[in-house]
Amino acid sequence: MNIMVWFFVVGVPMLSVQPKGKQKGCAGCNRKIKDRYLLKALDKYWHEDCLKCACCDCRLGEVGSTLYTKANLILCRRDYLRLFGTTGNCAACSKLIPAFEMVMRARDNVYHLDCFACQLCNQRFCVGDKFFLKNNMILCQMDYEEGQLNGSFESQVQ
Repeated sequence: MNIMVWFFVVGVPMLSVQPKGKQKGCAGCNRKIKDRYLLKALDKYWHEDCLKCACCDCRLGEVGSTLYTKANLILCRRDYLRLFGTTGNCAACSKLIPAFEMVMRARDNVYHLDCFACQLCNQRFCVGDKFFLKNNMILCQMDYEEGQLNGSFESQVQ
């Protein structure tokens, strides 16, 4: 997978102010960039309207800070994952997780965001929250500690 980060490459923003004097040529339309702002991606300069996803035509300067390139295509994240990503199944509900969907991970397990919850009390977790994984079950701290007191679990803190 070739990922090109273009918002901040070594502290240089993707959206640059063009210096007065020599105008840059656009890699998309081959015309001079007369605008005050221009995009720099893949070591080339672009009009804001010319740097687009090859599939959905969305303007990549508006979508996010990353573009993807493969097979001579410039793609947004969603289309890259749709075309080249892999799908899998949620460890909690066993339903399909599309390649472009955001997920939560615990060791080798992958979960839908909505399924990433304590499997005893259904408490939802957020990024950074402490949880425990025992026998492929996600547990909140209270349920885990209760199981420890009962002698049910060994420690597998995440």
